[in-house]
Amino acid sequence: MTQPYELGDCPACGGDTADQIASAEELRAELELLWEFHTRRIRPDTPHRQLTDRLVFSQRPALRLARCSTCGTLYRNPRERDIEQIYEGEAVEPDVMDRLFESQRDAYQAQAERFARVAGRPGRGLEVGSYVGGYLAAVRDHGWTFSGIDVNEAAVRFACSRGLNARVGTLESLDGDERFDAVAIWNCLDQLPEPRAAIAAAHGVLRDGGTFAARIPSGAFYARVREWLATPLGPVGRALLAYNNLLGFPYRTGFTPASLTRVLRDEGFDVVRVHGDTLVQLADAWTRPWAAAEERTLKAALRLLARRHMAPWFEVYARRRQSTT
Repeated sequence: MTQPYELGDCPACGGDTADQIASAEELRAELELLWEFHTRRIRPDTPHRQLTDRLVFSQRPALRLARCSTCGTLYRNPRERDIEQIYEGEAVEPDVMDRLFESQRDAYQAQAERFARVAGRPGRGLEVGSYVGGYLAAVRDHGWTFSGIDVNEAAVRFACSRGLNARVGTLESLDGDERFDAVAIWNCLDQLPEPRAAIAAAHGVLRDGGTFAARIPSGAFYARVREWLATPLGPVGRALLAYNNLLGFPYRTGFTPASLTRVLRDEGFDVVRVHGDTLVQLADAWTRPWAAAEERTLKAALRLLARRHMAPWFEVYARRRQSTT
């Protein structure tokens, strides 16, 4: 029988030496802290299905989280095989998709504005991991014609029902002749089995000078702030990590701005901007009012104070270098 896990090297630089950041037991303890944190902040009648992407995540807790000795990238080692099957079969209730679409469309407005400023003249774009289509809806207000691609058939059907252009598949499944002015991978690059291969594939479908954009949880922020959990700063660290979906680190890869910049340069891109940010607001109709205010205040302060290298999330914008042939 095929083993569900395999050992691997750093997905950013290929380095084969790493330090352990957290064991399976430590990560499970963080998830218990996460449940304790959020169950105090949501209404007791909150349906379980409304906990998606707040307490319930697609990927299982890691067996071990490592940090590359060469570039500082965090990654699961051992890592799961056949990770795409998790997302292909993920089932989400229609009302949850409605909630996610509305919140993501509003949250993506700021990203769409930043993207439009960096990319310049509108053109044809592709979002990888488009899910319910929040970004597709937001970016069209800026004159761009974006289509989406996602492995989850139900999410693609939902996006199409909202009048958006989406299809089932992956970057690697695209027609070899398709070309785009931009490729965006929001909140997805960190979950892909081979992020470097995805960046190379994005390079292959972009026109010369085309824009690549991605949004990623910061491995550097998580590694530093989790050290606070066992100190008097523990309550602050727990809130910073919980409100940014970092407790337990439910992601496959935790790039740093420097390590992702290195990958992009190696794959034929020039980075033009790195923007530090927080996770979109988690509070919704099921959140207690005081908790919603707490989250808004904490994230507003964090956005003002955090430099791009120590923000919980960051966006990177790069341009495909001109072909030399």
